[in-house]
Amino acid sequence: MRTFFCDHCGHPLFFENVRCLKCGSDLAFLPHRLALCAIEPVAGGKGLWRRRKRRSTSQFTYRLCSNHTQQACNFAVPQDDPNPLCVSCRQTRVLPDLSVAGNHERWYKVERAKRYLFYTLAKLGLAAVMPKDGHDGPVFEFLADTPGHRVMTGHAGGVITLNIAEADDDERVKRRVQMHEPYRTLLGHLRHESGHFYWDRLIAGGGRLEAFRKIFGDERADYGQSLQRHYAAGGGGKSGWEASHVSAYATSHPWEDWAETWAHYLHMVDLLETAASYSTSIALPGDDEVEADEVINPFEASHSDFDALVQDWVPLTLLVNSLNRSLGQDDAYPFALSAAALEKLRFVHDVIHAARAKPAKPPAPSPAESCPAESTTAPS
Repeated sequence: MRTFFCDHCGHPLFFENVRCLKCGSDLAFLPHRLALCAIEPVAGGKGLWRRRKRRSTSQFTYRLCSNHTQQACNFAVPQDDPNPLCVSCRQTRVLPDLSVAGNHERWYKVERAKRYLFYTLAKLGLAAVMPKDGHDGPVFEFLADTPGHRVMTGHAGGVITLNIAEADDDERVKRRVQMHEPYRTLLGHLRHESGHFYWDRLIAGGGRLEAFRKIFGDERADYGQSLQRHYAAGGGGKSGWEASHVSAYATSHPWEDWAETWAHYLHMVDLLETAASYSTSIALPGDDEVEADEVINPFEASHSDFDALVQDWVPLTLLVNSLNRSLGQDDAYPFALSAAALEKLRFVHDVIHAARAKPAKPPAPSPAESCPAESTTAPS
């Protein structure tokens, strides 16, 4: 995630901000610009807003997402868009009962994570910022457990379901320990499940099944039995999984290997963009012959080489882990990528960049390609 600055005063901003702490300007994220901007009400505009800049002649106006009134969204909607919800919120079709104590805060946390996902997918050219048909990408259902029914986080037929209990830190940590997952976050869940959605769109729908099978294995293996074997064995993955997978869960089935690798790639490019926006330069300590190189922005067309991304990624993760340890925290990135795992990440990278050049059509729904999953997570 890049850093943002107030249009009016230049003060640094974070993605979630709704007001500049320095000048007091109202803020909104403008999806078509992929930027957080200072805004001001249009005189007599009945709820319309425009960008607030010292020198601005733009007449482009916006409405705030209707979820803004519930303090759940800071995205804006172009005035001529009839949908009251922003491009991210309109993807959510089912919400938990918000009258239940705690559910409003859980909903806010989940939607915030989903907006992070939207940003990265849009930067990669995988989600339209102004879709013509209402929304682009998966549909989301955020549900809570009820007596006799446990909500399973997963993906099936273009719908991503998330158990909102994952928004509670204590519950998420408990499941992380139980399921042997060193990295478990709301954003990780959503990135992982989006991988299943884009497998349908880019692999099955993009004529890449044979290429996929050569690297990840045959996805026609029984999915349910594969998951049962994985959890029956304790969920720790096959012995020696580190040699060819990004996580233990990735060993359960080729679909999950893809989804874990996909999520890992999204984490990678997002963290690299953050580091690049701070003009971060890194050289490994103790190597006097290597000059510090500035981290590249992976979303710039001139920096689309996968090897260059990895060259920046490795020392960046060491820096992040060192900073965490200095604060008494566990490693933010508890992984070491093998050569085989890197080749899988390269495949994801190549598929995404090919899709940007020639978008694939989604395949017809098929039961064999629907893969609901136990509450899964993405690696860092």
